[in-house]
Amino acid sequence: MTDDVRNIVLGVVASGISAALGWMARTHLWKRKLRRKQAFFGLPENAESLLVVNRDPATAELAVHRFDVFALLELAALVKECGAHVQVVTQDTAHQGFGERTEFCVGGPSSNRRTVAHMAAMLPGVRVDVDPEPGPDRGAFHIGAERYRMDPGVTEYVLLARLTAGERRDARPVFLFCGQRAITNQAATRYLARNHERLARKHGSGSFVLLLKVVNSQAYGPDVVELVADVTREARTPSAAPASAPRTTHRAP
Repeated sequence: MTDDVRNIVLGVVASGISAALGWMARTHLWKRKLRRKQAFFGLPENAESLLVVNRDPATAELAVHRFDVFALLELAALVKECGAHVQVVTQDTAHQGFGERTEFCVGGPSSNRRTVAHMAAMLPGVRVDVDPEPGPDRGAFHIGAERYRMDPGVTEYVLLARLTAGERRDARPVFLFCGQRAITNQAATRYLARNHERLARKHGSGSFVLLLKVVNSQAYGPDVVELVADVTREARTPSAAPASAPRTTHRAP
């Protein structure tokens, strides 16, 4: 074998080894990233999850608002990425406890009975004004001693929560998307999909409740979302204090 042939063979072998090592490294990183994602969502391979669908409160028919449908599709994609399965149930047929399966619950208390139950059990510091009559406090969030009113299409709020109950290490979480309007529910699911890695690093497998603000949804849809505050302590602490002056965002004249 001449020196030229030997050099060519050694180059091919070296390239093959480098490609194999690179593929192994990328596969290892991908699997580690997937395991972290599965742990955060409580969705190991082939796990079962529950997706609780709300109803559109603006109609007497059993309908789902289109923005809530978009939210459900984004959540279903997250479940699929984890290699898990999802069962879709309506808010009035989800008669079961929590902790056995990861649950994604979409909609505020005016459109989802399941949300009402979860808030009563795990978010005693949160109240939502569900009065159907028009008024400045309609749909307002009362969290601890603070009140957050919405300006439809301009400034709207949504709670994004990851909740666990009890001390079981294997208990599956409940993800709650409680918005003042349907578009804010989709905004919260999109925020979760984009930021789950950062949230996992910060909160681990524990509970958290975030208050998000959806900015100018009439122009930007569900895409412009700001984190207002981590309200975990206030939301999980029973409070009888009266709400303070409303926090609103005023438009420039």
